[in-house]
Amino acid sequence: MKKSVLILFSMLLLLTACGSGGTETTRGKNTPEYVFRFAHEESPDSVQNTYAEEFKKIIEEKSDGNIKIEIYPVGQLGNATTQAELLQIGAIDFAIISPGNIGTIVPESQVLLLHFLFSDDMEINKQIMNNSEALYGPLAEKFAEKKIKVLSYWTEGFNHWTTQSKIEQPEDFSGVKFRTMPSPLIVSSYEQYGANPTPVPYEQVYSGLQLNMIEGQTNPMFAIEQMKFYEVQKYLTLSKHSLYTTTTAVNPDLYEKVPEEVRQMIDETINEMKEKAFAIQEETNQQALEQIKKNSNIEITELSDEQRQAFRDASEPVRQQYIDQVGGAAEEIVKKLEEEIEEAEKNSN
Repeated sequence: MKKSVLILFSMLLLLTACGSGGTETTRGKNTPEYVFRFAHEESPDSVQNTYAEEFKKIIEEKSDGNIKIEIYPVGQLGNATTQAELLQIGAIDFAIISPGNIGTIVPESQVLLLHFLFSDDMEINKQIMNNSEALYGPLAEKFAEKKIKVLSYWTEGFNHWTTQSKIEQPEDFSGVKFRTMPSPLIVSSYEQYGANPTPVPYEQVYSGLQLNMIEGQTNPMFAIEQMKFYEVQKYLTLSKHSLYTTTTAVNPDLYEKVPEEVRQMIDETINEMKEKAFAIQEETNQQALEQIKKNSNIEITELSDEQRQAFRDASEPVRQQYIDQVGGAAEEIVKKLEEEIEEAEKNSN
């Protein structure tokens, strides 16, 4: 606890030295009226940074230069959990926050990590993430209770598996040292398959695979290509077992404090980014798959419908674990989300 407080205090001092975030500035010629700090969890050439740069471009143009966005990629302000904590205390203004990294802060957010919950059809997933009553109702309220205001949910694409041995059925995971994010629900999912889930920091995954400290990992295609995991893995399984889901969030005090016209520009920019986010991930992930095919000899396989069903059945108990472990609004959130996805799939047929 003391270490966490010291890290946050150090980050706050650094941010204070960088300038005044989320506050009105003393205006001079060509000086923005508002400077907002926007942190995210990934590298400068990632989907998240592409999103943040597009957000910055749109809102700065809307404001005619009265708003400036300062972007802080991962590492500059600490890890993903630290960034969420900085948002909570108002040391930063906006952040891209992923449930896999904040399961201990907002336990209910882990619903977005459940395997085979979302549709195989990305258009349906876009519809759900833009309009879901479960996500923008009870789940958003749980974020708000922790001083995080969710402005939108979006995805960086389907997650897939890379491994040292071929994965075709749940039993193939038996005993595999598989890298996961620290979320308890993600750990439980791989335990259901018989794997040995091993939380490892993202920046250490490549070396962990190379040294055989871990034997597999999961990420969207762009991350697999970007981090060159294909260099140290034999198999890439196109599993679509889950979505890498994330949120664009704002410090609620800042959001309520700024004038109505600034708040309106924020909301308009978020709405424009809802469509752009899905386009960004689609293009980025497709290009990444093409690069992997071009630059490696990794064996690429795709799960059949029958194989997917076996994994779906194996992962089903984790939904009840989510309800039992989280409690409170967890059952309402997951049941409502299941109903919304099922209804959207039925209407699309």
